[in-house]
Amino acid sequence: MTDLGGRTAVITGGGSGLGAAIATALHEAGAEVVVVGRDPSKLDAIVDRLGTKARRVVCDVADPSSVDRLRDALADTEISILVNNAGIAGPVAALTDISVEQWDEVFDINVRGTFLMCRAFLPAMTARGSGDVINIASVSGKRPLAHRTPYTASKMAVLGLTSTLAFEVGPAGVSVNTLSPGPVAGPRMERNFRLEAERSGSTVDDAEAAFVSRAALGRMVTEEEVGGAVVAMLGMSGMCGADIDLSAGMVA
Repeated sequence: MTDLGGRTAVITGGGSGLGAAIATALHEAGAEVVVVGRDPSKLDAIVDRLGTKARRVVCDVADPSSVDRLRDALADTEISILVNNAGIAGPVAALTDISVEQWDEVFDINVRGTFLMCRAFLPAMTARGSGDVINIASVSGKRPLAHRTPYTASKMAVLGLTSTLAFEVGPAGVSVNTLSPGPVAGPRMERNFRLEAERSGSTVDDAEAAFVSRAALGRMVTEEEVGGAVVAMLGMSGMCGADIDLSAGMVA
């Protein structure tokens, strides 16, 4: 297993779901973790569970001043791993039924938040000549997903941001990569299946079955598998500008 002892990681959206699973995997690999999010009670719960070498900072990644305060609060800590996981699923609806406010909310968190976090923490990494940034995208940024245009467009934007940024900071010794999970079993997908069932007049079970049938393994991936993939990526020296698919074969 990759040994991350002596390294400190910042994980956005770290209070629950994928963020908590990624924080847990990094912590188990030896890293000190800083979980970041908007809900202090959720952040407290994950820090209490992890115990030593774990702390939390409340931050809204879509707010430049909030991200600046986060950077300043960690100024005395060498952040060598940044995982941009914060994101929202957005509406499940036809594009013509989506409001400007709904569209902007998805892009503010999923894309603007990734930009602001990279802008805040990359200067120190490039000055040191080392560091890793992993942006969590989605297979939905690489294949059609009807009635999810804000989400899929935002994840495609994250893929483009990652590949270009890798060429900006790679020469300084900083690796920037993307992990693209497929549907991850948990509350978010349960919500999506419920909304799709309501929209289409089908059952929740039918909506789920139709979705996972697109995966070669015929199932969703787990939060623990995503956390393990992040740790594995950090052990792959020489990888930069890559997009790693973790979808149980959905892209295939």
